Amino acid sequence: MQYTKVDENIQKRASDILAHSYPLVLPIVHELSSNGCQTVLVGGAVRDLFLNLPLKDIDIEVYNCSLDELETRLKNHGPVSLVGKVYGVLRLHGLDVDWSVPRSDSSGRKPQVKIDPHLSFEKAFARRDLTINAMGIDLATFQLIDPFNGLADLHKKIARAPDPHFFVEDPLRFFRVMQFVARFDLTPDEELNRLCSQMDISTVSRERIEQEFAKLFLRSKKPSRGFLWLDSIKRLADVLPELAATKGIEQEKKWHPEGDVYEHTLQAIDAAAALHYRDEHEKLAIMYAALCHDLGKVNATQIVDGSIKSYGHAQESEVLTKKMLKRITHNKELVDTVSKLVHYHMEPIQFVKSGAKAAAYKRLARKLAPEVTLEMLGLLACADKQGRNSQKGSPLTTQMPEIEQFFEHARDANVLYEVEQPVLHGRDLLDIFQPGPDLGKAVKYAYFVQINEGIKDKQELIKRIKTMKQEQIKK
Repeated sequence: MQYTKVDENIQKRASDILAHSYPLVLPIVHELSSNGCQTVLVGGAVRDLFLNLPLKDIDIEVYNCSLDELETRLKNHGPVSLVGKVYGVLRLHGLDVDWSVPRSDSSGRKPQVKIDPHLSFEKAFARRDLTINAMGIDLATFQLIDPFNGLADLHKKIARAPDPHFFVEDPLRFFRVMQFVARFDLTPDEELNRLCSQMDISTVSRERIEQEFAKLFLRSKKPSRGFLWLDSIKRLADVLPELAATKGIEQEKKWHPEGDVYEHTLQAIDAAAALHYRDEHEKLAIMYAALCHDLGKVNATQIVDGSIKSYGHAQESEVLTKKMLKRITHNKELVDTVSKLVHYHMEPIQFVKSGAKAAAYKRLARKLAPEVTLEMLGLLACADKQGRNSQKGSPLTTQMPEIEQFFEHARDANVLYEVEQPVLHGRDLLDIFQPGPDLGKAVKYAYFVQINEGIKDKQELIKRIKTMKQEQIKK
């Protein structure tokens, strides 16, 4: 096998990243190399170096070194975690790097792990999912190890399995292809499409599926590519039957010039991916909500007086959202957040059109809390509006005046990011009410007055409570 020296810029970037973010790595590499071991940076980190992307995961495979020797060498630099030792993987505490020894596993659902320090690069890398992830860089010499021409595939944006036999042994790889296709704009070759079209994916756990969907939504500029690929190999209905059902569900062209609900949903997803978020938690929830917000149109769409209507589709969509997400995640908070976003996704436009007052924004913020903020709801509504491009395949990128107005009104009401906190609490009314249901009702009434009438003076609210009590006594 031919070895080539990596470009000097890539070599410098790799050295700088390791020196600054993983300072123990290069000294350990030097020690191992000095003792006849070969340390190879492998997997996604190599791919991302060539793509000039941030390095998320650092995996180093050590050849010509037993697992026990590797453990001993690592212990020279600190405590070693042995959690993954049965799989030939070790970690230094405080260093987010996986150190491993090559292995060959037997076939079957419960393969036997065989650690082999002298395994060839071809045999070791053949077990990886795609050729673009089956490359290595020798950290002592900075030579590229590329037995399956992964770098050429990366340049050509081709997704290809190094070895079809090994690929099908792990059904999770089906979902990894889905997110890789979207993240790196890859075109799978015919053999990979054939393998994925026939794979049994029923044994993949929700936790693993959720991880791949998170990568799809958080790291892709156009997540729709992943769903389009699923559809192209006739697996969309197997993974997301609710989304597949939206194909051919027509919408009123006046409001949706882009076409059917499926096209609109894909555009909305891509629009959501391009928005700016405060954190990944917020982005992930809104990405899922963009996927789910119009699923209910499948059941709600009807022709009324010659026009296409979808009355109640938001509520229908909420039901289908919960059904879909429970197949993907155990995360109840995520399900609740996405469901609430979907249920109220039409409110921002309706609020602006109806000229809703500050009190209405405050009430809506209270309904959405604590899972959802008005800012999050507005971002979803923005993706919904941008997903209406008559030029199919990409969303609109222009600003949406209605959404800007919604943000402005919510900001003016001081509830864009949080609810208005109640001025009056139960302890403030203990000289008027005994602890119990009446006290609770009084506190709720005070908050109602505060929100609807804009009264924030504590004494004024207490005066209103006293008046309310006197009126009740008279009755």
